[in-house]
Amino acid sequence: MSKSKEILRGAEIFVRALKDEGVEYIFGYPGGAVLHIYDALFKQEEVQHILTRHEQGAAHAADGYARATGKTGVVLVTSGPGATNIVTGIATAHMDSIPMVVFTGQVATHMIGNDTFQEVDAVGITRPCVKHNFLVNDVSELAATVKKAFHIAHSGRPGPVLVDLPKDITAESCVYEYPSSLDMRSYKPAIKGHPRQIKKAVDMILSARKPMLYSGGGVVLGEASEELTAFTRKLGYPITNTLMGLGAYPATDRQFIGMLGMHGTYEANMAMHHCDVLVAIGARFDDRVTGELEKFCPYAKIVHIDVDPSSIAKNVAVDIPIVGDVKHVLADMIKALKENKNRIDKAALKDWWQQIKEWQDTDCLRFDRKTEVIKPQYVVEKLYELTKGDAYVTSDVGQHQMWAAQFYKFDKPRRWINSGGLGTMGFGLPAAFGVQLALPDETVCCITGEASLVMCIQELSTCLQYGTPVKIINLNNGYMGMVRQWQEFFYDSRYSHSYFEALPDFVKLAESFGHVGMRVEKTADVEGALKEALAMKDRLVLMDFITDKTENVYPMIAAGKGQNEMHLTSERELA
Repeated sequence: MSKSKEILRGAEIFVRALKDEGVEYIFGYPGGAVLHIYDALFKQEEVQHILTRHEQGAAHAADGYARATGKTGVVLVTSGPGATNIVTGIATAHMDSIPMVVFTGQVATHMIGNDTFQEVDAVGITRPCVKHNFLVNDVSELAATVKKAFHIAHSGRPGPVLVDLPKDITAESCVYEYPSSLDMRSYKPAIKGHPRQIKKAVDMILSARKPMLYSGGGVVLGEASEELTAFTRKLGYPITNTLMGLGAYPATDRQFIGMLGMHGTYEANMAMHHCDVLVAIGARFDDRVTGELEKFCPYAKIVHIDVDPSSIAKNVAVDIPIVGDVKHVLADMIKALKENKNRIDKAALKDWWQQIKEWQDTDCLRFDRKTEVIKPQYVVEKLYELTKGDAYVTSDVGQHQMWAAQFYKFDKPRRWINSGGLGTMGFGLPAAFGVQLALPDETVCCITGEASLVMCIQELSTCLQYGTPVKIINLNNGYMGMVRQWQEFFYDSRYSHSYFEALPDFVKLAESFGHVGMRVEKTADVEGALKEALAMKDRLVLMDFITDKTENVYPMIAAGKGQNEMHLTSERELA
């Protein structure tokens, strides 16, 4: 019998399909509903299973792997609590459009709906936070369903796809044939932008006197950084990135004026507010970028390029929408620019840059580097210097995330790995593990805070098992820092449950997991500690930096304010 006509059990079909799809790693945690699959995994070596210590950790590790490599992350968990434990990880990937395929075990088909042991409706629970999901009812559909799941997850606007696998399906047998191609009539994402819309957009862009380019995570996901850089440099216009878009355009380039948004730079937000033509590229106008919607870009005509038509004009009305893959659209716009470059109003652009320079002179990210107590910004700044901006950096969510975004200058895409949309505490460590597993020769750093770190601390055990030498930079201020900052600003300093009174000794904790721990309490010791840790190429090092408890993230746009209504320090507000 030929290989294409092999009769295999469902579990074997599942593993063979992963192999034929080119899957390298599958992150997961076993349980009764998926034991047939785990037995099939045991009998082969091509697809390596990575055992995390919690299902949420598996999702975040697969997510980090996907963000750093551009490949699809793959997860396998059991039914019931296995499926519910992974929902936060699925929602994290969904909000940030990360390609991921999640396989959940399910009770046998004839038992579904009977409140069977460890049964939950995984399809129903995850429907709001996946790109698509499937329940496999027939073993003959399994291989094709796997193929569809990977295609949907990685094409168009990427996102997580869930496949629910009843246990009896993994035990039944049929002929194995993996589809070589797919034709899904109901799912055909746009690739090329409409030529007429592109021409109209280029005409509008070239007519600008105060232009602004605003790019987001779609440029990173669409592998369009080279095209964005070429487009921006041909125009000579200022550019800003969203939190998710950092690295899509080189942060050290003179045309980059910093991240925009709630904690973006003064110059980026002011340029957004005063621009007359705004070009949004692979960005979704989320609330952390726009501030108060009624005050957003009041003078601008807007071009919006996005692969997902549902994102266009969802939050902000636009003048010229272009639906298409950003890489292809930008390539077509660059061609159009070559024929029209002399139409740029160079005198107006020079004046615009002069205005931006005046905003830059406010030095909105300044802080005191000479205090004995450690400023968290200083730690990130030193990490950037010592790694020469070439590390892969994950973060959790909060003040440390914003300082990482502000003070680590990303010149390359896929180096900045963070939970932007959902804001998931506990993301940083397992994501760093996933990145390091995929890229064992790279420097991978997790910038976190003590509140976030303990949420998935068990993944230190996973890091030990697989020998991933992540460097953890714990900016420890003894608070849920961003919660404390908001309570200081908006709740008259009533610090309700934002203070940690029973933190572990992180050095001993790291050592108990078999890793290296360091405690750093003085500014003078920061650089030496970082150098020592980075030199340990084969060890995970947890650095516990005791930082200023009162430090806040500035600039800041408060709720209800516009981009031109920023607080630069506690004493200074500019407009």
